[in-house]
Amino acid sequence: MPVLHSASRQLLASALLWCVCQLGMAQTAAPVAMVSLDQTLTPYLIQYKLPALAAAVVQNGRIVGAGAVGTRKVGSGIPVTVNDRFHIGSDTKAFTATLAGILVDRGAMAWTTTVGEVFPELAPKMDPGFRSITIRELLSHTSGIPADNAEFMDVLAKSVFEEGNLDDLRYWAVQQWMSKPLQAQPGQRFAYSNMGYTIAGAMIERVARKSWEELINEWIFDPMELKTAGLGSQAQIGRVDAALGHVMVGEDTAKAFMAGPGDDNPQIIGPAGLAHMSVLDFARWAGWNAGEGKRGPDLLKPGTLKLLHAAVIDMPSVQNPAPGTPAAGKYALGWVVVKMDWAPQPLVFHGGSNQKNLAHIWFSAEKDFAMVVVTNIASSGANDALFAVAEKLYKQFAP
Repeated sequence: MPVLHSASRQLLASALLWCVCQLGMAQTAAPVAMVSLDQTLTPYLIQYKLPALAAAVVQNGRIVGAGAVGTRKVGSGIPVTVNDRFHIGSDTKAFTATLAGILVDRGAMAWTTTVGEVFPELAPKMDPGFRSITIRELLSHTSGIPADNAEFMDVLAKSVFEEGNLDDLRYWAVQQWMSKPLQAQPGQRFAYSNMGYTIAGAMIERVARKSWEELINEWIFDPMELKTAGLGSQAQIGRVDAALGHVMVGEDTAKAFMAGPGDDNPQIIGPAGLAHMSVLDFARWAGWNAGEGKRGPDLLKPGTLKLLHAAVIDMPSVQNPAPGTPAAGKYALGWVVVKMDWAPQPLVFHGGSNQKNLAHIWFSAEKDFAMVVVTNIASSGANDALFAVAEKLYKQFAP
């Protein structure tokens, strides 16, 4: 092998570096410029008197527009950014349905797997109707378990004094609920039930032999690289390092909630609504769903992902529902299929709120289009604001 002199080695190294750079440029698609939505969002922030407002739009899996305006904590002057964590409430339900889908794809359970089959040691003591509920019925709110009521709140209150890890507490919740008669026969009637999703989470935990918290991190957040995604309070205790949740005190005054016992849902109902993430990561999740298998990561078979998005049951129309709670449409598995007067085709949607934050997620698989809108206050005005922003963004960006 010939020996190269220093100058020759430097020339060869430069040539190789140029070739590597050119190859990398050839293999990397040209980045799509991301439009700032700040000017679009500001009028809504002012009109609806929101502490903060953020949104992002996805076309063909690429975030093409994003913005964040307002403050993390009312009166603080600390501006929000597109990287700030926002709580997404019941939009977490789609993640829980995805975990169930992963288990189905792996052959560990079926959509017809029942509560009694997953917990055979409890089955003899279960109400017969409860014992026959399937995972699909829990995820579509057709289990016959009633919508959140006083008995549900009582279970949540008692759970604070129970010992054990969160999967232990969900198993305890199954025990507390299993002898109660159903409101309707499984599969017959829609009733939006956070207890139902908590029981679904317990079934997933038993089959997977890990806690729901471990599974959502290991099976979804990590492979999708949702680096801001987490569970529970979006801010650290004692710090204003995220968009804090707010409530209205009187007609014109918003009160911020620092991280602590009163700023979020009880952790036991995590499968029903405990996730948080930035608007950018939320948009990545929305865009992945809109692709329905066109893009990685391959968490689910394309057919399974489409099944999650497919309508299962008509939802009765509700006048003035609580923010984050579906008002009408057809419920799927963690999603709602809705028809809006500003969109020519039905859209897949969900709203989420822990009563201090509000988040809406929308997508169309037909158009491979998605959008997310979030705010750090939960009120009827905030709900109106998010729908208004969604209409604006759809008309501006949908293909």
